[in-house]
Order: sequence, then structure tokens, then C-alpha cells
Amino acid sequence: MKYVSTRGQAPVLTFEEAMLSGLARDGGLYVPETIPQMSADDIRSLNGLSYEEIAFRVMRPYVGDGFTDEVFADLIAKAYAGFGHGVRAPLVQLAPNHFLLELFHGPTLAFKDFAMQLIGQLFQEALERRGERVTIVGATSGDTGSAAIEAFKGLDNVDVFILFPHGRVSEVQRRQMTTPSESNVHALAMDGHFDDCQARLKDMFNDFEFRDGVRLAGVNSINWARVLAQVVYYFSSAVSLGAPDRKVSFTVPTGNFGDIFAGYIAKKMGLPIDRLVVATNQNDILHRCLTGGAYQTSEVHPSISPSMDIQVSSNFERALFDAYGRDGGAVSQLMDELKQGGFNVSQGALQALRDHFDSGRVSEDETLEMIRAANTGMGELLCPHSAVGVKVAEDLRDPATPMITLATAHPAKFPDAVEKASGVRPPLPHRMADLYERSERVTRVANDLAALETLIKERIAK
Repeated sequence: MKYVSTRGQAPVLTFEEAMLSGLARDGGLYVPETIPQMSADDIRSLNGLSYEEIAFRVMRPYVGDGFTDEVFADLIAKAYAGFGHGVRAPLVQLAPNHFLLELFHGPTLAFKDFAMQLIGQLFQEALERRGERVTIVGATSGDTGSAAIEAFKGLDNVDVFILFPHGRVSEVQRRQMTTPSESNVHALAMDGHFDDCQARLKDMFNDFEFRDGVRLAGVNSINWARVLAQVVYYFSSAVSLGAPDRKVSFTVPTGNFGDIFAGYIAKKMGLPIDRLVVATNQNDILHRCLTGGAYQTSEVHPSISPSMDIQVSSNFERALFDAYGRDGGAVSQLMDELKQGGFNVSQGALQALRDHFDSGRVSEDETLEMIRAANTGMGELLCPHSAVGVKVAEDLRDPATPMITLATAHPAKFPDAVEKASGVRPPLPHRMADLYERSERVTRVANDLAALETLIKERIAK
């Protein structure tokens, strides 16, 4: 299996090379050269298997020769051993033919754990075998950072620096990033919003002298391995509801488009997905694009669902690459236009996107009302992001087709918003009940590339 850049000018890499590289050297994102196919019988055979066994079968064709079957299966087992639910990603019924996929039973109570715990294992195995060390820099709107720190803390071959927007993440999200004591992890509170953090991260990758000097690697959802790990729970949940012998649909609260793009890959592999529904909060650039064709950035408005407070959705580039017939030149032109504020999707490409994706937008008041209604009418306490998903799913779903809404975080990660809506303050799970008592370790940084690069070089030199 080989991997190509969405902009068409970077070297073709193996899975392991693409994983360790993160962003392609032409600024694009790596995608598989071809999408492996699973037949109806292949999918049917997943019924009754453990999550780890499904993960092995779904991901194995993408991995190539970098990891043996035995090693890869062992790394998957280690990745999910610390989850708080034996099913890993259980389904809960909310209403007739509407189900919630609980993706918050990992170590940091967010769906990012499914990918990050596995990537931590894959990185460590590959780097030990190669005798190499890398510097991971990530940008987060809240959950990616804590999941990355949890996955990589204390590992011998990795230094981790996480940029998060100062004052724009929840207290639980912040403390999960700032309280680990391991010396190889560094939480950096940057002035600005998430798109600023993401822009500085991409600037570092495009500064090749810095990139090569510190052996820069990325674990944001720009990393293909992140997307791949998330493909698995589309299969596990769909099979639980009768796939491949009946179609299912998915609604995904998303800002950076990575989680729903994983669903698109599952569909391309042969999983019978009817509709993939993008659910956005008031920062609704994806909804505006899919409905009107214009991808135009605007001001980021802070919300009670901060992980979705994004205007530049990195993984949308992967969807555009397919929508434009895998034309790297066309994608490069769109990304150049984005630097000037935005672009218009061609009619043919827009129709290609609409063939797979629907979308909906939820206001702040609607989010709060959905949290309240789900608690009283469905018996489920939702985090604000999950509430955005459930609201859009309820509005758009076909009652005849099972709808699975992804619950992307535990409500205890956003206790203030949940309490405001429902009157219930969700407690943290027992294993992190002392989170508010732990001492924090964080560095406030300016939105300045040179200063960030200097800080990172100084920290890894010690």
C-alpha cells in the first residue's frame, strides 16, 4: 500500500513513512493510493468479533509490510486495554432507529483516544526498530491535545508539544493537558484561536530546516493513521445493527472533518452507509459550503462546543481531492485561494460531495435545549458536541434507516454547559476524580512562529 499527497507534488510513501511524516512536504495530506475493498461476506464475518479483532481486519490492508500480523495485533490490544468499557465503542438506543455511539470510554474521555492510543503504540514500535527519535507538535481545540499527551507521555523516543488556544478550551480539557508530569510532554497555551494554532503547526512543517532539524512529526488529524483508526468504529457499529444486510446512516459532530472522513473511507471500502451527515455548531463553514458551494472563512465565535470552533477544516482537503477526481493541481489551487479567504467549489465537485454528505447547523440555544431534552426524554446526558450531533440527526434522519450519532466526548469534559442545560453536573470518572487537585505545568506563548520554534529547540536540547 502506497500513499500519495492531495497536492500531487510530494514523494509517494509507505504507511509507516506517511505516519511518521504527518504533513506531506508539498503541504498536502497523505491518502491511500487505492482503497481496499471488503465484500459483503467480509463485513458479515465481523459480526460477534471483539473490537480489537475488527480493528485488525479493517486496518490490516492499509499497513503494508511495516508491521507483522503478530506485532500489529499486539499493538492494537495494548492500545485499547485501558478503555473503561469492554465493548470499547458501545451503542445506546435513543429513539426508534436512532442510536448513540459512545466514543468516550478511553483514557481522556474523547473519541480521539481511539486513534491516539493506537498511534502512540505504532510510533514507539517503529521508532525503536529504526533507532530514531522524533518531535511531535500538535494543535488542538481541546481533545486531540489531551489524547496525544496521554498516548505519548513517558515514551523514550518522542518529545511532544501541544498548542492550544489560551482561554478557549474547557477546564477539564486544559487540565488533562497541563497536569501530566512526564518531562517529554509540553502544554503550550497560545494566544489566539484554534485556527491560529493549526496555522503555526503547518508553518513549522513547511519550514524544512526546522522540520528536519528537530525530526518533526504530526499527530493531528492531518496524520493518515488518525483517520484510519477511526474507520474501525463505523464498521463495528454498523455490523451491530445488521450491516451489510441493511444500510445505516451516521451523523458526526465535526469541526476538522477527520471523523466524518473516516466514515467516507468506510463507505468506499464497501460498508453500506446511506448518508453521512455533518453536524456543525455556529462556526458552520462546512454546512455553508455543502449547502451553498462557497468555502469562505469568517470570524471564529467561541461556543459551548469549543472543539468545533474551527474555520479551516484540514481534512476537508482529503474530501476535495476525491471530489476533484484526485487532481492534486486543482486542490493546490483551492488551498492557495483559501489563504486569501476562501474558494468556490466547482459544480461537479460539489455534486460529488453531496452524493455522500448532508449537513446541518445547531445554534447555542438549540444545543442547550438538546442536552436538556436528551436528559429528560432519552435518559442520556450529552456533552455539547454530542448534542449538536443528536439535534441534527433528529432533524434530518430517515425513520426507516438506522441512524448512528457519534458521541464524541464524555459530558464531564464540559460540566458547566451540561449543568446549565440540564441542572446536572456530570462527575468525572473515578480514575480521574482528583484532576482538579493536580498541579499544572503550562507555558503561555505568543502567536509567533520564530518564538515557538526557538522554544521547541531549547526544550528538546535539554
